[in-house]
Amino acid sequence: MFLVVFRNRKRADLDAAAYAADAARMAALASAQPGYLAFKSYTAEDGEVVAISEWADEASARAWGRHAEHAPVQGKGRAGYYQDYTLFACDNPRIHRFERPAP
Repeated sequence: MFLVVFRNRKRADLDAAAYAADAARMAALASAQPGYLAFKSYTAEDGEVVAISEWADEASARAWGRHAEHAPVQGKGRAGYYQDYTLFACDNPRIHRFERPAP
């Protein structure tokens, strides 16, 4: 598995409708890509967003980053949506799981 964590803060003056439309389109496209496993996004009380995507392998995650529709939206993000962001990528993360047995 290849894990991508995208921490970001939005600009105060962003076009919320345009961002929402782009985010919805990117979510639909990403989920149709080979190697896509999962995506979740969480917003902290201070406004920071942490988005986590899981991919079968690094090649799949990198291919998504270069997707013909994704690449220009990344540029829109830097130009008008994000105040700042940090992307973390991890190949073969160490995973610990716990699941309570059913009663």
